[in-house]
Amino acid sequence: MKKILSIDGGGVRGVIPALVLAEIEKRTGKPISELFDLIAGTSTGGLLALGLVKPNGNSTSMYTALELVKLYEDERKVIFANSFEHRLFSLGGLIDERYPSTGAESVFEKYFGETKLSEALTDVIITSYEIETRTSWFFKSTKAKMKDQQNRDAYMKDIARATSAAPTYFEPKQIKMHDVFSFIDGGVFANNPAMCAYVEAKCTYLNEENFLVVSLGTGEQQDPILYKDAKDWGLAEWAGPLLNVVFDGVSDTVDYQLRNLLPHQEGYERYYRFQTNLDTVSDKLDDSSDENFNALVHLAKDLIVRNDQQITALCEQLK
Repeated sequence: MKKILSIDGGGVRGVIPALVLAEIEKRTGKPISELFDLIAGTSTGGLLALGLVKPNGNSTSMYTALELVKLYEDERKVIFANSFEHRLFSLGGLIDERYPSTGAESVFEKYFGETKLSEALTDVIITSYEIETRTSWFFKSTKAKMKDQQNRDAYMKDIARATSAAPTYFEPKQIKMHDVFSFIDGGVFANNPAMCAYVEAKCTYLNEENFLVVSLGTGEQQDPILYKDAKDWGLAEWAGPLLNVVFDGVSDTVDYQLRNLLPHQEGYERYYRFQTNLDTVSDKLDDSSDENFNALVHLAKDLIVRNDQQITALCEQLK
């Protein structure tokens, strides 16, 4: 059986899947890179995926999932740092990106350094969208490792920037490979990359018939958008909720598809989805306040408690 891990996008809410992954490592006693054959991530999920497969100069992982939780604890305010001058110049993100990329890039340099995708410990696939050719893009470690495909290799720090360049939040990221490409957040087409990962696994592991897919969400907003409010909204009013509406819709669609493609079979599960409602916290990708972050951590711990039996069963399958 091939085991697939998928991690949604969601900005600072990435601490939720990070804590779930830390719990899985704790229960199994193994790093995530040894538990899964393929790891996929979008945006903040892409950062986690890359962090989990970054080597420590040998065949072991540089970071545990718990150390990546620390990334959110220590660096979220660096990534989402915004000076008064930039807020003024951008009119709060209306005429320019909301945040300069310098903060995010300094964090990615710190965590990934000069490590390339081809050095990944486990097969990994990171989503992004190339705006000049208008195509979905998958950074694949399997291709990066091929001798005739080395022009598809790139630094992990650049891929991290590309997959997390959410429109209106950060400017696109240019990466030079066999040509110069311009990328934005993969969440615009695959905020939940689990289906992309499943298809990639089916195409990569041709002789394998059995697959286990573990999909981790970053929370979804349940508050309704009322017709009486939305019917008179224009571009300015929709600018805020639009990305979350798109991201949640895409994620829910993938969940529906995989639940039907990979139903319970022969006494074990083939598909797990760990997701939670954001009814007590902000759904904003960039709410880095201490109050909201602590609430997200509490929400993640509650998710783990509520899904204790499922996590136990999953860990038994992963061992």
